[in-house]
Amino acid sequence: MEAPNLDRPMREGYTTGAAAAAAMKAALLALRGEFPKTVTVLSPQHAEITVPVEEASAEDGTGTATVLKDGGDDLDCTHGTPVIVKVQYRAEPGLILKAGKGVGIVTKPGLQVPVGHPAINPGPQLMLRQVYETIVGRKRGVVATVSVPRGEELAKETLNPAMGVVGGISILGTTGIVKPMSEDAYKRSLAPQLSVIKACGYRTAVLCPGRIGETAAFRMGIPREVIAETSNFIGYMMEQAAAVGFQKLLLIGHMGKLVKVTSGSFHTYNRMSDGRMETMAAYAALNGAGPSVVREILECTTTDAASAVIVREHLEAVYLQMAERAQVRCERYLFGKARVGVVFAAMDGTVIAASSRAKEITEEEQWHIV
Repeated sequence: MEAPNLDRPMREGYTTGAAAAAAMKAALLALRGEFPKTVTVLSPQHAEITVPVEEASAEDGTGTATVLKDGGDDLDCTHGTPVIVKVQYRAEPGLILKAGKGVGIVTKPGLQVPVGHPAINPGPQLMLRQVYETIVGRKRGVVATVSVPRGEELAKETLNPAMGVVGGISILGTTGIVKPMSEDAYKRSLAPQLSVIKACGYRTAVLCPGRIGETAAFRMGIPREVIAETSNFIGYMMEQAAAVGFQKLLLIGHMGKLVKVTSGSFHTYNRMSDGRMETMAAYAALNGAGPSVVREILECTTTDAASAVIVREHLEAVYLQMAERAQVRCERYLFGKARVGVVFAAMDGTVIAASSRAKEITEEEQWHIV
Protein backbone atom coordinates (compact mmCIF):
# COMPACT_ATOMS: atom_id res chain seq x y z
CA MET A 1 0.00 0.00 0.00
CA GLU A 2 1.23 3.51 -0.82
CA ALA A 3 2.67 5.36 2.17
CA PRO A 4 0.41 8.15 3.45
CA ASN A 5 1.22 11.76 2.57
CA LEU A 6 1.83 13.47 5.90
CA ASP A 7 1.24 16.91 4.35
CA ARG A 8 -2.51 16.26 4.23
CA PRO A 9 -4.94 15.12 6.93
CA MET A 10 -4.81 11.37 7.52
CA ARG A 11 -7.70 9.61 5.76
CA GLU A 12 -9.93 7.40 7.87
CA GLY A 13 -11.24 4.08 6.59
CA TYR A 14 -13.77 1.53 7.78
CA THR A 15 -13.37 -1.74 9.63
CA THR A 16 -13.99 -5.28 8.44
CA GLY A 17 -17.14 -5.12 10.58
CA ALA A 18 -18.43 -2.08 8.69
CA ALA A 19 -17.50 -3.72 5.38
CA ALA A 20 -19.45 -6.87 6.34
CA ALA A 21 -22.49 -4.85 7.43
CA ALA A 22 -22.43 -2.87 4.18
CA ALA A 23 -22.10 -6.05 2.10
CA MET A 24 -25.00 -7.62 3.99
CA LYS A 25 -27.17 -4.57 3.35
CA ALA A 26 -26.30 -4.57 -0.36
CA ALA A 27 -27.02 -8.32 -0.57
CA LEU A 28 -30.44 -7.91 1.06
CA LEU A 29 -31.25 -5.00 -1.25
CA ALA A 30 -30.21 -7.15 -4.23
CA LEU A 31 -32.91 -9.63 -3.26
CA ARG A 32 -35.35 -6.73 -3.69
CA GLY A 33 -33.95 -5.92 -7.11
CA GLU A 34 -32.07 -2.86 -5.85
CA PHE A 35 -28.36 -2.45 -6.66
CA PRO A 36 -26.99 0.78 -5.13
CA LYS A 37 -23.37 1.77 -5.68
CA THR A 38 -23.04 2.85 -2.05
CA VAL A 39 -24.88 1.97 1.16
CA THR A 40 -24.98 3.60 4.57
CA VAL A 41 -24.72 1.56 7.76
CA LEU A 42 -24.77 2.56 11.41
CA SER A 43 -21.82 2.12 13.75
CA PRO A 44 -22.43 0.68 17.25
CA GLN A 45 -22.42 4.34 18.37
CA HIS A 46 -25.13 5.15 15.75
CA ALA A 47 -22.82 7.15 13.47
CA GLU A 48 -23.55 6.85 9.75
CA ILE A 49 -20.83 5.21 7.63
CA THR A 50 -21.15 5.35 3.84
CA VAL A 51 -19.46 2.46 2.07
CA PRO A 52 -18.99 1.78 -1.68
CA VAL A 53 -20.37 -1.52 -3.00
CA GLU A 54 -18.03 -3.33 -5.36
CA GLU A 55 -20.57 -5.84 -6.66
CA ALA A 56 -24.06 -7.16 -5.84
CA SER A 57 -26.29 -9.83 -7.37
CA ALA A 58 -29.28 -12.04 -6.65
CA GLU A 59 -29.93 -15.53 -7.96
CA ASP A 60 -32.13 -18.44 -6.83
CA GLY A 61 -33.08 -16.76 -3.57
CA THR A 62 -29.53 -15.84 -2.59
CA GLY A 63 -28.29 -12.27 -2.42
CA THR A 64 -24.53 -11.73 -2.67
CA ALA A 65 -22.52 -8.55 -2.32
CA THR A 66 -18.86 -7.62 -2.14
CA VAL A 67 -17.28 -4.66 -0.38
CA LEU A 68 -13.56 -3.88 -0.48
CA LYS A 69 -12.27 -3.21 3.00
CA ASP A 70 -10.73 0.28 3.15
CA GLY A 71 -8.13 0.92 5.84
CA GLY A 72 -7.74 4.59 4.93
CA ASP A 73 -4.17 5.66 5.67
CA ASP A 74 -3.78 2.89 8.23
CA LEU A 75 -1.09 0.34 7.42
CA ASP A 76 -3.49 -2.59 7.65
CA CYS A 77 -2.95 -6.00 6.07
CA THR A 78 -6.68 -6.24 5.27
CA HIS A 79 -6.77 -3.02 3.24
CA GLY A 80 -8.36 -3.63 -0.16
CA THR A 81 -9.38 -7.21 0.56
CA PRO A 82 -12.89 -8.31 -0.55
CA VAL A 83 -15.47 -8.95 2.16
CA ILE A 84 -18.36 -10.98 0.75
CA VAL A 85 -21.74 -11.62 2.36
CA LYS A 86 -24.36 -14.05 1.10
CA VAL A 87 -27.89 -13.85 2.49
CA GLN A 88 -30.85 -16.19 2.31
CA TYR A 89 -34.26 -15.95 3.90
CA ARG A 90 -35.50 -18.69 6.21
CA ALA A 91 -38.87 -19.46 7.76
CA GLU A 92 -37.96 -18.98 11.41
CA PRO A 93 -37.40 -15.40 12.61
CA GLY A 94 -33.99 -14.20 13.67
CA LEU A 95 -30.54 -13.64 12.23
CA ILE A 96 -28.01 -16.46 11.95
CA LEU A 97 -24.41 -15.50 11.24
CA LYS A 98 -22.09 -18.03 9.64
CA ALA A 99 -18.38 -18.04 8.87
CA GLY A 100 -17.59 -18.55 5.22
CA LYS A 101 -14.19 -19.00 3.64
CA GLY A 102 -11.49 -16.97 5.36
CA VAL A 103 -13.44 -16.03 8.50
CA GLY A 104 -12.04 -17.70 11.60
CA ILE A 105 -13.70 -19.86 14.22
CA VAL A 106 -12.98 -19.32 17.93
CA THR A 107 -11.42 -22.40 19.55
CA LYS A 108 -10.14 -21.08 22.89
CA PRO A 109 -11.97 -19.31 25.75
CA GLY A 110 -11.22 -15.78 26.88
CA LEU A 111 -12.22 -13.88 23.74
CA GLN A 112 -15.36 -11.80 23.26
CA VAL A 113 -16.93 -14.55 21.17
CA PRO A 114 -17.75 -18.02 22.59
CA VAL A 115 -15.81 -21.10 21.56
CA GLY A 116 -17.17 -22.68 18.40
CA HIS A 117 -18.67 -19.47 17.02
CA PRO A 118 -17.55 -17.42 14.02
CA ALA A 119 -14.91 -14.83 14.96
CA ILE A 120 -17.29 -11.91 14.43
CA ASN A 121 -16.83 -9.54 17.35
CA PRO A 122 -19.72 -7.92 19.28
CA GLY A 123 -19.41 -4.54 17.52
CA PRO A 124 -19.77 -5.99 14.02
CA GLN A 125 -22.55 -8.28 15.27
CA LEU A 126 -24.48 -5.20 16.39
CA MET A 127 -24.00 -3.60 12.98
CA LEU A 128 -25.11 -6.73 11.14
CA ARG A 129 -28.16 -7.10 13.37
CA GLN A 130 -29.10 -3.45 12.83
CA VAL A 131 -29.01 -4.05 9.06
CA TYR A 132 -31.19 -7.14 9.48
CA GLU A 133 -33.77 -5.37 11.63
CA THR A 134 -33.89 -2.32 9.37
CA ILE A 135 -34.18 -4.14 6.05
CA VAL A 136 -36.00 -7.32 7.03
CA GLY A 137 -37.59 -6.79 10.43
CA ARG A 138 -37.74 -9.36 13.18
CA LYS A 139 -40.59 -11.51 11.86
CA ARG A 140 -38.63 -13.07 9.00
CA GLY A 141 -35.38 -14.97 9.35
CA VAL A 142 -32.08 -14.50 7.54
CA VAL A 143 -28.92 -16.55 7.28
CA ALA A 144 -25.91 -14.38 6.53
CA THR A 145 -22.57 -15.96 5.61
CA VAL A 146 -19.53 -13.69 5.84
CA SER A 147 -16.47 -14.61 3.77
CA VAL A 148 -13.05 -13.09 3.26
CA PRO A 149 -11.47 -15.14 0.44
CA ARG A 150 -7.90 -14.20 1.45
CA GLY A 151 -8.64 -14.44 5.15
CA GLU A 152 -6.70 -17.57 5.95
CA GLU A 153 -3.58 -16.11 4.36
CA LEU A 154 -4.07 -12.73 6.02
CA ALA A 155 -4.56 -14.34 9.44
CA LYS A 156 -0.87 -15.30 9.41
CA GLU A 157 -0.10 -11.56 9.77
CA THR A 158 -2.29 -11.27 12.88
CA LEU A 159 -2.37 -12.71 16.40
CA ASN A 160 -5.33 -14.94 15.53
CA PRO A 161 -3.38 -18.22 15.45
CA ALA A 162 -1.91 -17.51 18.91
CA MET A 163 -5.35 -16.65 20.30
CA GLY A 164 -6.97 -19.81 18.99
CA VAL A 165 -8.90 -18.31 16.07
CA VAL A 166 -8.47 -20.80 13.25
CA GLY A 167 -9.38 -20.74 9.58
CA GLY A 168 -9.13 -17.04 8.88
CA ILE A 169 -9.30 -13.50 10.18
CA SER A 170 -11.68 -11.99 12.72
CA ILE A 171 -14.38 -9.50 11.76
CA LEU A 172 -13.50 -6.57 13.99
CA GLY A 173 -14.33 -3.00 14.92
CA THR A 174 -15.81 -1.28 17.96
CA THR A 175 -16.67 1.94 16.08
CA GLY A 176 -16.81 0.87 12.42
CA ILE A 177 -14.15 3.48 11.62
CA VAL A 178 -10.42 2.83 11.13
CA LYS A 179 -8.31 5.67 12.46
CA PRO A 180 -4.91 6.05 10.78
CA MET A 181 -2.10 4.53 12.78
CA SER A 182 0.92 5.92 10.92
CA GLU A 183 2.89 6.60 14.07
CA ASP A 184 4.32 10.11 13.69
CA ALA A 185 1.22 11.56 12.07
CA TYR A 186 -1.18 9.87 14.45
CA LYS A 187 0.79 10.98 17.50
CA ARG A 188 0.66 14.55 16.22
CA SER A 189 -3.10 14.26 15.83
CA LEU A 190 -3.55 12.98 19.40
CA ALA A 191 -1.47 15.55 21.28
CA PRO A 192 -3.72 18.62 20.68
CA GLN A 193 -6.44 17.00 22.80
CA LEU A 194 -4.37 17.85 25.87
CA SER A 195 -4.01 21.54 25.03
CA VAL A 196 -7.78 21.78 24.63
CA ILE A 197 -8.39 20.12 28.01
CA LYS A 198 -5.90 22.48 29.63
CA ALA A 199 -7.39 25.54 27.92
CA CYS A 200 -10.81 24.63 29.30
CA GLY A 201 -9.43 25.01 32.81
CA TYR A 202 -9.30 21.39 33.91
CA ARG A 203 -6.63 20.37 36.43
CA THR A 204 -6.55 16.66 35.62
CA ALA A 205 -6.17 14.94 32.26
CA VAL A 206 -7.70 11.49 31.88
CA LEU A 207 -5.82 9.29 29.40
CA CYS A 208 -7.66 6.36 27.81
CA PRO A 209 -6.08 3.99 25.28
CA GLY A 210 -9.49 3.08 23.87
CA ARG A 211 -13.23 2.82 24.27
CA ILE A 212 -13.16 0.47 27.26
CA GLY A 213 -11.26 3.06 29.26
CA GLU A 214 -13.72 5.74 28.18
CA THR A 215 -16.64 3.58 29.31
CA ALA A 216 -15.03 3.11 32.72
CA ALA A 217 -14.36 6.85 32.95
CA PHE A 218 -17.99 7.72 32.18
CA ARG A 219 -19.14 5.30 34.88
CA MET A 220 -16.90 7.16 37.31
CA GLY A 221 -18.64 10.42 36.49
CA ILE A 222 -15.70 11.81 34.52
CA PRO A 223 -16.82 14.32 31.89
CA ARG A 224 -15.98 13.57 28.27
CA GLU A 225 -14.22 16.94 27.98
CA VAL A 226 -11.27 15.83 30.17
CA ILE A 227 -10.64 12.52 28.37
CA ALA A 228 -7.82 12.24 25.84
CA GLU A 229 -7.37 9.18 23.65
CA THR A 230 -3.83 7.77 23.71
CA SER A 231 -4.17 4.77 21.39
CA ASN A 232 -0.99 2.72 21.93
CA PHE A 233 1.15 5.80 22.63
CA ILE A 234 0.73 5.94 26.40
CA GLY A 235 4.23 7.16 27.23
CA TYR A 236 4.17 9.81 24.53
CA MET A 237 0.81 11.16 25.69
CA MET A 238 1.92 11.27 29.33
CA GLU A 239 4.96 13.29 28.27
CA GLN A 240 2.76 15.66 26.26
CA ALA A 241 0.38 16.07 29.20
CA ALA A 242 3.24 16.99 31.50
CA ALA A 243 4.63 19.36 28.86
CA VAL A 244 1.40 21.38 28.71
CA GLY A 245 1.36 21.67 32.49
CA PHE A 246 -0.79 18.87 33.89
CA GLN A 247 0.41 17.73 37.30
CA LYS A 248 -2.35 15.15 37.75
CA LEU A 249 -3.08 12.32 35.30
CA LEU A 250 -5.46 9.39 35.38
CA LEU A 251 -4.67 6.45 33.11
CA ILE A 252 -7.78 4.32 32.62
CA GLY A 253 -7.99 1.31 30.32
CA HIS A 254 -8.57 -2.37 29.81
CA MET A 255 -6.31 -4.52 31.95
CA GLY A 256 -5.01 -6.27 28.84
CA LYS A 257 -3.51 -2.97 27.73
CA LEU A 258 -2.38 -1.52 31.06
CA VAL A 259 -0.74 -4.67 32.43
CA LYS A 260 1.93 -3.90 29.83
CA VAL A 261 2.56 -0.63 31.66
CA THR A 262 3.00 -2.66 34.86
CA SER A 263 5.95 -4.35 33.18
CA GLY A 264 7.37 -1.03 31.96
CA SER A 265 6.06 -0.87 28.37
CA PHE A 266 4.70 2.52 27.30
CA HIS A 267 4.16 1.77 23.62
CA THR A 268 1.51 -0.94 23.82
CA TYR A 269 1.11 -2.03 20.20
CA ASN A 270 1.20 -5.83 20.26
CA ARG A 271 4.24 -6.04 17.95
CA MET A 272 6.15 -3.58 20.14
CA SER A 273 5.44 -5.02 23.57
CA ASP A 274 3.66 -7.82 25.37
CA GLY A 275 4.64 -9.83 28.46
CA ARG A 276 1.06 -9.74 29.77
CA MET A 277 0.89 -13.39 30.80
CA GLU A 278 4.39 -13.32 32.22
CA THR A 279 3.48 -10.33 34.38
CA MET A 280 0.21 -11.85 35.60
CA ALA A 281 1.94 -15.17 36.28
CA ALA A 282 4.67 -13.44 38.28
CA TYR A 283 2.16 -11.62 40.49
CA ALA A 284 0.11 -14.80 40.90
CA ALA A 285 3.26 -16.59 42.08
CA LEU A 286 3.97 -13.69 44.47
CA ASN A 287 0.56 -14.39 46.01
CA GLY A 288 1.14 -18.09 46.48
CA ALA A 289 0.12 -19.65 43.17
CA GLY A 290 1.79 -23.00 42.60
CA PRO A 291 3.69 -24.08 39.48
CA SER A 292 0.64 -25.63 37.80
CA VAL A 293 -1.41 -22.43 38.17
CA VAL A 294 1.50 -20.27 36.97
CA ARG A 295 1.88 -22.56 33.96
CA GLU A 296 -1.86 -22.34 33.24
CA ILE A 297 -1.72 -18.54 33.24
CA LEU A 298 1.30 -18.55 30.95
CA GLU A 299 -0.60 -20.74 28.50
CA CYS A 300 -3.56 -18.32 28.31
CA THR A 301 -3.91 -16.25 25.17
CA THR A 302 -5.78 -13.28 26.68
CA THR A 303 -5.83 -11.48 30.00
CA ASP A 304 -9.55 -12.27 30.30
CA ALA A 305 -8.75 -15.98 30.14
CA ALA A 306 -5.96 -15.50 32.69
CA SER A 307 -8.36 -13.55 34.90
CA ALA A 308 -10.66 -16.56 35.03
CA VAL A 309 -7.76 -18.52 36.55
CA ILE A 310 -6.99 -15.66 38.96
CA VAL A 311 -10.60 -15.59 40.19
CA ARG A 312 -10.84 -19.37 40.45
CA GLU A 313 -7.71 -19.46 42.61
CA HIS A 314 -8.83 -16.46 44.74
CA LEU A 315 -5.78 -14.43 43.73
CA GLU A 316 -7.62 -11.16 43.05
CA ALA A 317 -5.03 -9.25 45.11
CA VAL A 318 -2.82 -9.24 42.01
CA TYR A 319 -4.99 -6.62 40.31
CA LEU A 320 -4.33 -3.89 42.86
CA GLN A 321 -0.67 -4.85 43.06
CA MET A 322 -0.29 -4.56 39.30
CA ALA A 323 -2.15 -1.22 39.26
CA GLU A 324 0.15 0.10 42.00
CA ARG A 325 3.20 -1.05 40.07
CA ALA A 326 1.89 0.60 36.89
CA GLN A 327 1.49 3.81 38.92
CA VAL A 328 5.11 3.61 40.06
CA ARG A 329 6.26 3.00 36.49
CA CYS A 330 4.26 5.98 35.17
CA GLU A 331 5.52 8.46 37.77
CA ARG A 332 9.07 7.22 37.26
CA TYR A 333 8.64 7.57 33.48
CA LEU A 334 7.76 11.25 33.99
CA PHE A 335 10.57 11.77 36.54
CA GLY A 336 8.02 12.90 39.11
CA LYS A 337 6.64 15.76 36.98
CA ALA A 338 3.07 14.60 37.60
CA ARG A 339 1.05 12.40 39.90
CA VAL A 340 -0.36 9.49 37.92
CA GLY A 341 -3.20 7.24 38.99
CA VAL A 342 -3.95 3.98 37.19
CA VAL A 343 -7.32 2.25 36.83
CA PHE A 344 -7.68 -1.25 35.40
CA ALA A 345 -11.05 -1.95 33.74
CA ALA A 346 -12.79 -5.10 32.55
CA MET A 347 -14.18 -5.50 29.02
CA ASP A 348 -17.52 -3.96 30.06
CA GLY A 349 -15.89 -0.93 31.68
CA THR A 350 -16.21 -2.20 35.25
CA VAL A 351 -13.31 -1.11 37.46
CA ILE A 352 -11.14 -4.06 38.51
CA ALA A 353 -8.52 -2.11 40.45
CA ALA A 354 -7.59 1.49 41.17
CA SER A 355 -4.17 2.51 42.42
CA SER A 356 -3.70 4.65 45.52
CA ARG A 357 -2.99 7.76 43.45
CA ALA A 358 -6.11 7.13 41.37
CA LYS A 359 -8.16 7.16 44.56
CA GLU A 360 -6.53 10.41 45.68
CA ILE A 361 -7.12 12.16 42.37
CA THR A 362 -10.73 11.00 41.96
CA GLU A 363 -11.51 12.18 45.50
CA GLU A 364 -9.97 15.58 44.77
CA GLU A 365 -12.01 15.87 41.56
CA GLN A 366 -15.17 14.48 43.21
CA TRP A 367 -15.35 11.61 40.76
CA HIS A 368 -16.32 8.18 42.02
CA ILE A 369 -14.63 4.83 41.45
CA VAL A 370 -17.44 2.28 41.02
